Amino acid sequence: MADWHRQHDGIITLTLHVQPGAKHSEIVGLHGDALKIKLAAPPVEGRANAALLRFIAELFRVSLRDVELKQGDQSRRKVVSISGSAVNPETLLPNK
Repeated sequence: MADWHRQHDGIITLTLHVQPGAKHSEIVGLHGDALKIKLAAPPVEGRANAALLRFIAELFRVSLRDVELKQGDQSRRKVVSISGSAVNPETLLPNK
């Protein structure tokens, strides 16, 4: 299993490296033991965190309330949990 995601009791936990201020939101690939995501939102007043949660909810086909930022509110390194998704995190990697 990859270091950047874990699954336990129907909850997927992701370790992310987030780069805000990009032209568009996308998954770039792996960055060490984290999944790197570029976000089309500025790191101002929580906008990047809100955009990240919306982006993750869309990728995992769950509602926004099923995605929670667990760690990294003010950091590029974040931990997010997703409840109730059938999406395999490995399928999100580019060129897989």
